[in-house]
Amino acid sequence: MANVLDLRRRIRSVKNTRQITKAMKMVAAAKLRRAQERAMAARPYARMITSVLESLVRRVDIFDEQTGNLRHPLFATRPEKRVLLVVISGDKGFAGAFNANILKITYQFLSGNADKQIDIEAVGRKGRDQLRRRYPIAVLSESKDPEGHTLRTRERKGNIEVTGDHPGMLDKLESNRVYALASEIISRYVHEEIDSAYIVYNEFKSVISQRLVVEQLLPLIKIGSPRLAGAVEPTREERERSAEAALSAGIEIEPVDTREAEEEAKKFGTAEVDYIYEQPAEELFAGLIPQYVFAMLFHAMSESVAAEQAARMTAMDSATNNASDMIDSLTLTMNRVRQAAITKEIIEIVSGAAAL
Repeated sequence: MANVLDLRRRIRSVKNTRQITKAMKMVAAAKLRRAQERAMAARPYARMITSVLESLVRRVDIFDEQTGNLRHPLFATRPEKRVLLVVISGDKGFAGAFNANILKITYQFLSGNADKQIDIEAVGRKGRDQLRRRYPIAVLSESKDPEGHTLRTRERKGNIEVTGDHPGMLDKLESNRVYALASEIISRYVHEEIDSAYIVYNEFKSVISQRLVVEQLLPLIKIGSPRLAGAVEPTREERERSAEAALSAGIEIEPVDTREAEEEAKKFGTAEVDYIYEQPAEELFAGLIPQYVFAMLFHAMSESVAAEQAARMTAMDSATNNASDMIDSLTLTMNRVRQAAITKEIIEIVSGAAAL
């Protein structure tokens, strides 16, 4: 059994750890508030661009009446042989099972589509590192054609490859970087390098209302109606633990009521009025659809950032509570050891006096 000095050292060490976890919890709570505000601020734009595009689709046929061709290539559907999967994880740890759950649902999607060629775009260091250990990294080779144009070719090493990573994108979420990623995905779909695109992220509504989803990004089947390929709801224990952590940190548990704003956005363009568009329909789709895809990506990333901070706050709250329980247990053990030592000394003194 450890002596009193060793137990005091352990108690002091656990107290220092508790101070660190408590500080990390408060930092995560502050970042969560900012992430929630950013996610809420991005929703009106996403709702409005969706309403504008829905209004346009209702009034303009996506097929050209003269040629019969689609007015935009992102409306085209093809058999899924080549799939792009955008995995949005965290850049840092100490967030409980946040990154592990993202990877778990990713592996489930990959195992369910083992007969397809899947390219992975990893957003976040944690997901990138794990996926790179498990799957090969795509290598592009450049060559020149007779006219001097650069040609990029890739020799596949397997059905599943990591084609790109974007570390640090979530630390400071910038619209230009997200738009560049959206443009790259659109370009790959237009040039038929991929037949569909999916996003894996953590959908965040409030601290106690969030879920893991695999959402189809491309092709555009129905504007404004997300197509989910998979979803995992949190357990009741996880929601209760998140609620306790939020209450102790002063974070609102209930989601912000945005129903009124959503109803107003849905009313846009719903009047039975024939609009006269100055630009051709192809030009309108070419301008609006990239913005719509960008809004979907930015929405997924901003929600994932908020969910990561909520998971980190909950994990640090649990670590702080566990440290407090350990301190109480060690203190009780130390008192018992000290009392046993005092009792032993008293018995020795009494026995020695009786022997005289």
